[in-house]
Amino acid sequence: MQQTATDQPSPTALVLTGGGARAAYQVGALRAINEFMPPYCGNPFSIICGTSAGGLNAVGLAVNAACFGDGVAKLEEIWGDFSCEQVFRTDWPGVLSSAFRWLSNLAFGLYNRADPVSLLDNAPLAALLTKTLNLKSLPSVIESGHLRALCITACSYSRGDSTSFYQGADDLIDWQRARRRGIKTTLDIEHLMASAAIPLLFPSVRINNEYYGDGALRQLAPVSPALHLGARRILVIGSGRGESVQVRRMADGYPSLAQILGQIMNSSFVDSLEMDLERLSRINKTLGLLTPEQLAAHTTLRPVEHLVLSPSVERLEELASRYAHELPRSIRLFVRGSGMFKRAGSNLLSYLLFEKSYTRAVMQLGYDDAREREIELRQFLQPELAPHSNVVNFMRPIKA
Repeated sequence: MQQTATDQPSPTALVLTGGGARAAYQVGALRAINEFMPPYCGNPFSIICGTSAGGLNAVGLAVNAACFGDGVAKLEEIWGDFSCEQVFRTDWPGVLSSAFRWLSNLAFGLYNRADPVSLLDNAPLAALLTKTLNLKSLPSVIESGHLRALCITACSYSRGDSTSFYQGADDLIDWQRARRRGIKTTLDIEHLMASAAIPLLFPSVRINNEYYGDGALRQLAPVSPALHLGARRILVIGSGRGESVQVRRMADGYPSLAQILGQIMNSSFVDSLEMDLERLSRINKTLGLLTPEQLAAHTTLRPVEHLVLSPSVERLEELASRYAHELPRSIRLFVRGSGMFKRAGSNLLSYLLFEKSYTRAVMQLGYDDAREREIELRQFLQPELAPHSNVVNFMRPIKA
């Protein structure tokens, strides 16, 4: 494990991936991690990065960075009482209006000049985020040293690259790499809405004369923003598992629209993360072959310790199928023809089922998975939990 020159614990980053309603898994895992911590306020993660729905969780933790437990409790409150109507309009006028505008745009090119067009109207999500997340508190938690940086990633439709918007310490600088860049800014709700704008389903968001969509698109290196912000240890909490651990199924007919969209979302939220972590492991292995002298003399790279938490063997789409009836009636009728309620299309359902019965079940799965890996997580986080850390403040007790 790498240490800084002052022998302080290396900066630890938390990376929260996208996944729609699946991101409830992250909240359950965070609850378990909070229970591992000493009974005092503090923040084990000096860098927090989020994408899509993971961005909501990232902001919830960041604005409460002075007291990690408070942030986790707030996220539990949000996800434990979720409903689809808090994310997108489920009333018949709202559903039919969005459908009409989308079809009119597709067939005749209407409504494509100034007004956003999408299958679902996610205005309720903007209202929820504005009400529950106080982004104005970020400067104070950064200046006080509780947080080094918060990063939210979106995809630029205008440039076709992955853009990481971050707010953090004064010494942080922007970066530019192939198809990815980092921009220092003052984060607001628009950045979150852009990062969570699932293509076709939710409208893109205009920021600085560019249009942005879901951050998982074109995010070829999900761990990269944390590294650019100075992380030397990274905990990744995902929301899905790759095909390598899933049972392959024989085709039972031509793939439905829901099945195709589900696989597209898997390729965005899961596949790129797995490949990036595999690349990081190869670099670590290569650097491990060098002596400390060679490492210092010939490269600026350093080994990066990382740990990944993702859903256990139970597939989230199968879990979602149990709660499919919880979707509002208007949405069930609207998407029935897509094949979402069939076994092969339930993958898409697992991303869109923002109903508390499902999100609570996913949270419990995250909690159970993290508890099963308690020893491993304690060992990974212990340096940041040590009292001498200059990032964590253990002087304030957790609020009752």
